Order: sequence, then C-alpha cells, then structure tokens
Amino acid sequence: METGIIESFFLIFAGAAVLATVALFTRQPLLVAYMAIGVLLGPHGFAWIPNAEFINDIGHIGIIFLLFLVGLDLPPAKLRNMLGASIVTALVSTAIFFALGFVTLWSFGFDWPEALVAGIACVFSSTIIGIKMLPTTALHHRHIGEIVISLLLIQDLLAIVALLALAGVSGGQEHLVLGHPLLVVAAFPVIAGGAFLGIKFIINPLLARFDAFNEFIFLLVIGWCLAVATVSHLVGMSLEVGAIIAGVALASSPIAQFITDTLRPLRDFFLILFFFSVGAAIDPAVLAKVVWPALCLGGAMLVLKPPVFRWLLAWQGESRETSWEVGCRLGQASEFSLLVTTVALSGALIGGEAAHVIQGATVLTLVASTYLVIFRYPSPIAVSEKLRRD
Repeated sequence: METGIIESFFLIFAGAAVLATVALFTRQPLLVAYMAIGVLLGPHGFAWIPNAEFINDIGHIGIIFLLFLVGLDLPPAKLRNMLGASIVTALVSTAIFFALGFVTLWSFGFDWPEALVAGIACVFSSTIIGIKMLPTTALHHRHIGEIVISLLLIQDLLAIVALLALAGVSGGQEHLVLGHPLLVVAAFPVIAGGAFLGIKFIINPLLARFDAFNEFIFLLVIGWCLAVATVSHLVGMSLEVGAIIAGVALASSPIAQFITDTLRPLRDFFLILFFFSVGAAIDPAVLAKVVWPALCLGGAMLVLKPPVFRWLLAWQGESRETSWEVGCRLGQASEFSLLVTTVALSGALIGGEAAHVIQGATVLTLVASTYLVIFRYPSPIAVSEKLRRD
C-alpha cells in the first residue's frame, strides 16, 4: 500500500523524535538521528516511505529553504567585520583539504569529476556542530567562538561559490542546472542587483510599516524567498542559487536578526527533511562496497584537519591551546559536504558509489568529532559536569 503524504510526514517526524531522544541520551549529533531515520524508513530500509520522487521533492524543498537561511546569516557588514586575518587561514586550509579529498578518491580509482566533488566536500566544517558546541560563559571561549564563526562564515561563502559552479556544469534534473555556465556570469549579477533593490524599495518599507504583525513578516519573508528563487529559475539559473541570493539580500535588512530568530523553527523543520532525504538515499549494499574508501577519507579528515588549523592559527598569532581547540572543533566534514554531494549526484556529476563514499566519510567525521569535543573541551552537551557549559 502506498504511503500518503500525511502518513509519510508522521513517520518522518515521529521516527526522528524517537531517534533524536536516543541521540540526546547518548550524546550524539541530532543530524545523525535524522539521517538514520531516512535509512530505516527509505526504499533501502523497511521501505515504509518507498516513493523516491517524494523523497527527492522534500529534500529539494529542504535545500531551498536551508540555503535561504544560510544567506540570511551572511550580512555584508558582518562579513567585513569578522573576516580579518582569518581569510588567510581559511583559504590555505581550503587548498589543503581540497587536495586531501581529491587525491584520496583519485587513488581509489574514481574519475576526476568524482574526485573533484570529494575535494570540495572536504573543504567545509560543520556549522551546526561548530556553533552548537561552543560555550559562551568565559572570555577565552568568546574569543574561540569569534575564530570559529569567522572561519565558518568564509566556508559558507565558499560553499555558495561551489554550489554555483556545480549548478553551472552539471546535467540531469532541470531544477538543479543552469542552462549554460556562461549564464551564471550574465544572470547572477542581474538577479543579485535586482534582489538588493527589491529589499531597499519594497521589502524594507513594507517591514517598517507593518512590523507589528509577525504573521505578515513571516509570510513576506517566505514569499520573498520563493519569488527570487522562481525568477532565478525562469531565467535559467537554479532555485537554490536564487534562494541564496534572496537570503543574502534580506540579511541587509535592519530586522534581519529578528527574521533569523523567527525562522529558526522553519530551519529546523527543513533540516530534518533534508537529512532524512540524504539518509533515504543511502543504500547499505552500495556503502558496503565502498567502505574502505569511506573510512580512509573520513579518517584522513579526522587526522589532518585539527593539526592544519592548529598550524595556520599559530602562524596567525593564536596560542597553542587556542589553536588546538579550534582545530578540534572544526575537525569534521559538514552538512554542506552532504549538500554538495546531493547536488552533484542529482546533476549526474558523480555516481552512486562516489556519493556513498563522501556521505559515509562525512557521517564518520561528524560523530567522531562530536565525541572528541564533548570529552575534551567545554560544551553545552559535555559528558563531564566539569566541562559542561551552557
């Protein structure tokens, strides 16, 4: 019997709630629980939600709104103030981690586009884990938080560039593809300029006039995201790129922080849907075939990322203790790694085996890095009372 939409959402969110409870009791990252429910309920598990088209659709919707909310956290003024000396650390580490991913998959016999996507996926560290594991109660950790956030912001910008590039060269599903790579050069600045003008002359005046009506603000923001995404799609660019543009443009609004706080529940809703779709796409039989490349790629990131950040931050002038702690907090792959893999797979840039290598390595680093931080450094979910800081 085919599972309907209501039943599917019940299974997704009820199952995610159960596994999230287990994850919290065992100090695991929640996104692992979201992916696990996808593996269990998807077509390669119990097949209670076997409809691949439905899973792809909800994952696609999740990507659009997640990228909109990422853009909303990237106001130009904030970027100028926070980047500073971190730009060198971010760019050098990007080159090293890209080479790590590329060489690892290339050495296992994957072709160069698959190795290229693996290199891009290795560049990023998890914003979710990086931010949520930061204590804010001491001056020392406020400084560490500034370093972590500035590096993550630069990586978010690089992720946007990577998604633009992938959209420009990939083939396959129409909603993930630009008609021609040159269209990025022509259409992107036009859409971006129009978005900033729309914020200045339409959205901001409406927000100023009706700011007492939270429901209207919510509707206006969602409508804005979908409007820019749709216009972007109509001129040949992807919906995802349009969502990013809409978010970055809206980030310049005077009430951007209020909007961000208001949309946090929406972010969490689509976060669950996206990671469920990622988990549902994982085929354990395929993953078993590529377990060694996945372990090697994940292990290489866990071993190399902390010392690379430590060396670069020490060169930047940070103390040895601070440099090591930041390196350990950023020593994993990212939800952006999964997103890049999903886009590349949908666009036929990589095959299923390469996607499973990157996804398996990413999950490995997310879990292992979380364990490292909660047992060694202060965090809100540390196992030791001595290290727990909320």
